[in-house]
Amino acid sequence: MTGVTPKLLNQRASGDPWRVDIVVAEGFVLVELSGVVEVLRMANRISPAPLFDWTYRSRTGGYVTSLAGLGMDTETLAERPDADYVFVIGNSDSDHPELSLGGVIKTYTYRRAKVLLLSEAASRYISENPEDSDAHTTHWENRAVLQERGEPGGDGTYALAVDDGRIVTCAGMESAVDLTLGLVGNHMSAAGVMTAADILLHEKIRDFKTLQPFGGKRLTMTGDKELDQCIELMQSHMEDPRPISDLVEQVGISSRSLERRFHRHLNTTPNTYYRELRLNWANNLLLNTTLTVREIGMACGFPNGFSSLYRSFFGVTPTAIRQKKRTTGRRSQQA
Repeated sequence: MTGVTPKLLNQRASGDPWRVDIVVAEGFVLVELSGVVEVLRMANRISPAPLFDWTYRSRTGGYVTSLAGLGMDTETLAERPDADYVFVIGNSDSDHPELSLGGVIKTYTYRRAKVLLLSEAASRYISENPEDSDAHTTHWENRAVLQERGEPGGDGTYALAVDDGRIVTCAGMESAVDLTLGLVGNHMSAAGVMTAADILLHEKIRDFKTLQPFGGKRLTMTGDKELDQCIELMQSHMEDPRPISDLVEQVGISSRSLERRFHRHLNTTPNTYYRELRLNWANNLLLNTTLTVREIGMACGFPNGFSSLYRSFFGVTPTAIRQKKRTTGRRSQQA
């Protein structure tokens, strides 16, 4: 497993725990915070002495609320941080001002701390550092936003995580567990890491180079080779959807066989799955880009009737959901 290269290995000479700063922005993603903290907690639980000590921080300090509504008290960012590692947790909006942390990142790396940026925090770093943007990763949804905006980094890697020696960018979400297990692996035995993963019921620790399931186009969702191949073809042709007859010809099975496989594994039909896949993609673009509704419809293979189809599926018009997103965004920035 590819891990996070630390400043030193094993325990400190002083026996003190390794210091970790966890930086959150308003609206942070709770599953990512949990993926980091629970692994650190588990490592402490199974070690003879605590390996890690962490502090929650934010740009302004005080109480910070997650997207799920739960929150916590934080300390302000230190002017002279003494942390060995710093995690920055994303908040579903890479344009959020609290994620513009160029100066903060430099302060940590100057003091030889390892910086680990998750999802939107990674996306913001990629946007603000175009010179090495293709070498870093972010969640596939954020990558799609970069592509639609024509920003550098739109065609970068879809790996779960990338470590350039100073900074680690990560796709976030559940891969936060794999990322943190990689860090823990630098300070405890492989058996200890596996024990932590077992307690968390994390069946397989994924290597940093593992591709993201959707964005990396490496699907093993159903365990049916031909069905997975068909889904991959659908994902590769969102803007110009291909007839099901073309897909089955390329996969090498009959239309009837494909229908049976979709019904058995996914309880749906190929056409319904393909349409819903594109509608969900459209929803991502609607919430995370400034493309017009018509442009989004075209980008997802709906040249006509997109708004009506969207409303029938999501129960609200594209214009209404975008307006709600803008209103919520303004409120969170004013809070």
